[in-house]
Amino acid sequence: MANSFDILLIAIFSWTQFRITQMLLGAARRRFAGLALGGARAAIAAFNLLVVCGYILSYSDLVSRLRAPGRLSAVMGATALFYLMVATGVLMLRAVLQFAHKLLAPRVDPDRRRLLHAAGNAVLAAPVAVLGFGYVRRTDFRVREIDVPIANLPRDLEGFRILQLSDIHLGPFLNENDLARVVDAAVETRPHLAVVTGDLISSHGDPVDACIRQLARVKADAGVFGCMGNHERYSRLEDYVQHAAARVGIRFLRSEAAALRVGDSILNLAGVDHQSKAGGRQYLVGAEQFVRPDAVNVLLSHNPDVFPVAARQGYNFMLAGHTHGGQVTVEILDQSINPARFFTPYVYGLYRSGAASAYVTRGIGTIGIPARIGAPPEISVLRLRKA
Repeated sequence: MANSFDILLIAIFSWTQFRITQMLLGAARRRFAGLALGGARAAIAAFNLLVVCGYILSYSDLVSRLRAPGRLSAVMGATALFYLMVATGVLMLRAVLQFAHKLLAPRVDPDRRRLLHAAGNAVLAAPVAVLGFGYVRRTDFRVREIDVPIANLPRDLEGFRILQLSDIHLGPFLNENDLARVVDAAVETRPHLAVVTGDLISSHGDPVDACIRQLARVKADAGVFGCMGNHERYSRLEDYVQHAAARVGIRFLRSEAAALRVGDSILNLAGVDHQSKAGGRQYLVGAEQFVRPDAVNVLLSHNPDVFPVAARQGYNFMLAGHTHGGQVTVEILDQSINPARFFTPYVYGLYRSGAASAYVTRGIGTIGIPARIGAPPEISVLRLRKA
């Protein structure tokens, strides 16, 4: 079922394509006649069909359910999104420039009008430049270290460092060499514990074995653990990932917990599969049974929306991903504007609920359009500190 953001995007992109179709048909009528005009109209109709099909293929969950070719679908979906975003941006800027031209043209001399016209043409290239910049920056991997306040943290866990990798989405727009660079940087952090919070791939055709092979190089004193994301579910790979990862020493926690002894203290690490409210489900049903009163309780959940429930159940700290930090984020009047805000209040960073904390990472890869703007990829290292 489409959510409000999907409906908004469909409305905006439909308007964009309608306006472009009008312009193309107008140009065809001026230039062609007879059979040539009929051929031009057919080509425009075929173009519209390609755009619609490409946009549909940008929904990776639908691609997995249809068992469509993953790589081809990803490329077609990304191309359609890139075109629609650029076209929408250009049309909006064009409308603004036309209004400004009508307002200012009578008041300026011809030389200045020509200069304004040239400047306007340059401005129309901005959407392409911005998305191109985002495409380049999508592999600008950086380590980010964050202090996490934990109430009554035992002395043995003071400064305990947790490496978090999330939302890798290994596939057409993030290859194994890119992931190897991420793992190289992650290994250098020398964490006490390493976790992977879901979305190793995007769809069923993506190279999940290559992803697991690279993640096997990550080492930590207390071990390497993980939880499943929504894309493992869409791709029907949850069981496969669990068993393949276990063979290389990575334990995916699926509604279970592992008690990790650190000195005289216990860090109780629990994990759940991707949590969804689809079909009337509730968050974290039964997860309260994994909470230990004699331990620091940490939860791995791909979806950050479960945080208030986790805090009520007694978890001290939760690690999540899923949002990509918005992936495309714009700061306006000190407010972050991005698509993820249509879905969740937990987009990126450290959050508190009573005595509990949660960290939502921006993750590594991309989904939909292969670009990151204002939300660079992130290798997260969380240091536990006594609150």
